[in-house]
Amino acid sequence: MIEKFDKKTQNILLELEKTQKQFWNISRVTAEFLFTIIKSINAKNALELGTSNGYSGIWLAKALKETGGHLTTVEFYDKRLDIAKENFRNCSVDDIITPLQGSALMHLEYLPEDEMFDFVFIDANKSEYIKYFELLDKHIKANGILACDNVLSHEEKCKPFIDAVNAHPLYENTILPLPAGLSFARKK
Repeated sequence: MIEKFDKKTQNILLELEKTQKQFWNISRVTAEFLFTIIKSINAKNALELGTSNGYSGIWLAKALKETGGHLTTVEFYDKRLDIAKENFRNCSVDDIITPLQGSALMHLEYLPEDEMFDFVFIDANKSEYIKYFELLDKHIKANGILACDNVLSHEEKCKPFIDAVNAHPLYENTILPLPAGLSFARKK
């Protein structure tokens, strides 16, 4: 699927894949899956928690370019966000991305009441997944998707979140056996 992108983007993504362990990036197969989902639901307003060096954000934004959408991405570490911003510029997706630096919890607490997302991807502090979910629930549209990485690789830390989303009457959730484990929930 990477072949669909221009050569410059392909080369940047391939270089970022070499640093996957250092920057805790998602796998390519997970990125391709999320890319396809965004396009299939025609997502317009997406949120990513955990930007890192921008690998996943590039995939999400490339899909959102096709749907006419927008990505807001939050990263705690300023140096990582600086790297991501450069990668976004070099892949020509910076025009549809709002990068935010700081605590994901802080940004979520101050989301405008009317801010609604049809796609949310979480790949940040695993022990905070449950808090993210509690703050995000009212901001996820009906039929919106909530995807969370590392739910198998960090199973114990993610368990409170998984239990909560599985018990919530408005969510249908499944754990996909993608490399780190992806929780894939649709809000009814």
